[in-house]
Amino acid sequence: MAGSVNKVILIGNVGADPEIRRTQDGRPIANLRIATSETWRDRNSGERREKTEWHTVVVFNEGLCKVVEQYVKKGAKLYIEGQLQTRKWQDQQGQDRYSTEVVLQGFGSTLTMLDGRGEGGGASGRGSAGGGNDYGDDYGAPAPSSSPSRGGGGGSNFSRDLDDDIPF
Repeated sequence: MAGSVNKVILIGNVGADPEIRRTQDGRPIANLRIATSETWRDRNSGERREKTEWHTVVVFNEGLCKVVEQYVKKGAKLYIEGQLQTRKWQDQQGQDRYSTEVVLQGFGSTLTMLDGRGEGGGASGRGSAGGGNDYGDDYGAPAPSSSPSRGGGGGSNFSRDLDDDIPF
């Protein structure tokens, strides 16, 4: 095998307003909790079931932190591309604990707002911190609706696009 890949793609909703901290030299670090959900129908009872998974996202990229700080609020729908990282720490009793997080740092990271809240919708790790039309790293990331109003005409409705029939 020639190499390996550590890439995570999430589309989900922010569970609480992001937490922005600063390092001793003033660089921002953003912490988010993203919820992803899947639904299915139980074969035995016919009931609709849902499972929600919570993901911790840490943003070290300064441009993306500015976007998070200015535009991302609880309930926002985000497209995230980052890497999984597990870190080891000790709790108050001295027990080793592990946290696995989706980390956005460097040029391979993307954060895109999908629900059209505010202008400037998204940014990629290339350093475009909002504004313009740079909504990803050219990996086919979905573009947000061009309509600034929620659920109203014009532009593409991403969640509706996901429901299209697959032709194969």
